[in-house]
Amino acid sequence: MTADRWSEVDHYFTRTLALHDDVLDTVQRSAAEAGLPDIAVTANQGKLLHLLAKLVGARRILEVGTLGGYSTIWLARALPADGRLVTIEADPTAVDVARRNIERAGLAEKVEIREGKALDVLPTLEPDHPPVDLAFIDADKVNNPRYVRWALELSRPGSVIVVDNVVRDGRVIEEGSDDASVRGTREAIELLREEPRLDATALQTVGVKGYDGLAIALVVS
Repeated sequence: MTADRWSEVDHYFTRTLALHDDVLDTVQRSAAEAGLPDIAVTANQGKLLHLLAKLVGARRILEVGTLGGYSTIWLARALPADGRLVTIEADPTAVDVARRNIERAGLAEKVEIREGKALDVLPTLEPDHPPVDLAFIDADKVNNPRYVRWALELSRPGSVIVVDNVVRDGRVIEEGSDDASVRGTREAIELLREEPRLDATALQTVGVKGYDGLAIALVVS
């Protein structure tokens, strides 16, 4: 199997299951035109996030890492009329692009973008933020364990935490790696194992974004 075949399969699923529309296509174009990195989730991954939010009956969603708002829109579309999504992004250019895209998608009343470094913003959510039903972590990998801890503290039993990009092209198995992103990812995986309030698994994926994967944890207590 080759990377070309992985991509062909992704395109087949996206085309056959109609996993895109004009708004989402515009979101991707606008992010590229603004020079944002091509690291957003794929269409089938976005739909997975959407379905997970639906499955848990999410009314409150936390996203760490907005980029151009592609995953944000997938998640926010799963919310009920009175649902709310808070997404955190440190890059001002990405914030501007995401804000326009979210408005274009008709989701501005459901989505709040908080600009700043996530570790500075997350503590400000605790006093006044209702427990989140789903948290999606897709920001700098060095701080993944810290983001998981915050997501857990802001959650409730029954909430789901999703961590993206945990395979690192297979480098996640490298103990003592000199790559800080790999080390942060390994620490997050170990935290998912050791934290008694979480029940977790991780999956490898292939597709148009290459070889990677995600972790999914259920808050059990």
